[in-house]
Amino acid sequence: MTTPGVDGAVRERRTVTERRLHPVTPLRRAWAPIAVVIGWAVHDPDQAQRQLTRLTTTTLLIALAVLVPAAALYGFLTWWFTHFAVTESELRIRTGLLFRRTAHIRLERIQAVDVTQPLLARVAGVAKLKLDVIGADKKDELAFLGEGEARALRAELLARAAGFAPETAHEVGEAPSRELLRVPPGVLAVSLVLTGATWGTLAAVLVVPPVLWLATESVWTVLATALPLLGAAGASSVGRFVGEYDWTVGESPDGLRIDHGLLDRTHETVPPGRVQTVRIVEPLLWRRRGWVRVELDVAGSSNSVLVPVAPREIAESVVARVLPGVTVPPLSALSLPPRRARRCVPVWWRGYGLAVTDAVFTARHGLLRRSLALVPHAKVQSVRLSQGPWERLWRVADVHVDTGANKTVTARLRDAEEAAELLRGQAERSRTGRRDARPDRWMA
Repeated sequence: MTTPGVDGAVRERRTVTERRLHPVTPLRRAWAPIAVVIGWAVHDPDQAQRQLTRLTTTTLLIALAVLVPAAALYGFLTWWFTHFAVTESELRIRTGLLFRRTAHIRLERIQAVDVTQPLLARVAGVAKLKLDVIGADKKDELAFLGEGEARALRAELLARAAGFAPETAHEVGEAPSRELLRVPPGVLAVSLVLTGATWGTLAAVLVVPPVLWLATESVWTVLATALPLLGAAGASSVGRFVGEYDWTVGESPDGLRIDHGLLDRTHETVPPGRVQTVRIVEPLLWRRRGWVRVELDVAGSSNSVLVPVAPREIAESVVARVLPGVTVPPLSALSLPPRRARRCVPVWWRGYGLAVTDAVFTARHGLLRRSLALVPHAKVQSVRLSQGPWERLWRVADVHVDTGANKTVTARLRDAEEAAELLRGQAERSRTGRRDARPDRWMA
């Protein structure tokens, strides 16, 4: 007689259908053997050059005739031996040509499913599915799937993670989305021009190479310094513009949807209930225009930007969607450190502030580049008080709040008695917040 547990396993084996990735995937994986050869040449260029000079035309053609089919065969076999399947409780991914690996991803532990499309993938009509899973150091991914199949699988995974029955998960489909914000390309370009990092790297490019030339008169030294500086300048301006182009934030039952990218298109989801910290950043040159940037700390996720640039009122309305019931405290509501704190940090002590409401712990730092961090009480993992010898002399202390994203928000230079009371009060607010918090589930 078959036991109920065995019965269920038999039914699952019968109903689960394993699927393969898109047929263009072997083209992506066929580059691995060629990449090994290129890596060897870069690692030992002298030896590679000597070997190339010894090769005749006939030998080179034979080598290519062997390498290209071998690369194609490797790509085909890795694609052939890669399968995935969605069961009632997990997503299974089986990979490996020589060494087999099977990943069992519990659906209830999925906290983000992102669809990304590099430029060539967009041309081919395929997409990559990335999964953020609680407790995993890196994302599991399925690359590549057809664009429509990737979106349908994403919708099915979110539906099952939300608790929909397997037989109805296919019918749920992708949740509708309502647009909240779209960043115009012109505004994004102006905001990058008005960013201090852009001007700092450009100034370094203009000043450092001439100084090195006068000091060394070595072209190689100048190039070795100028090229990384040019790369940093491009990453802080052009790279960010390309990555944050057409930034769109939409609201759906499964969280906030974020779409962005000029060349590589990315479709991300900010998981409900997983946001640990929200930071509202206000660079100095943005203040006349009233612009801010909103950044996130999400537990176990790589999502770090919610809004690259927007008017403060619009940005705060988006923050209210991420943290329901939370109102961003105005600057006038922040309490400054006591005046004696200037003995510890001259001038810059005025950039620190603190506000504690029923919903969030809020700390500010910075004079030129203001940053306001909001931590919901339910997301506080621990509270610490630190006080160095100089701070003890002037009766001030720092209060550190640790979150589940391995980040810390610090209220600096508070009065020592206030800090001790804040430590006790925050511990109680965190316990109460976790007890009353909403469940961290999709579409809940």
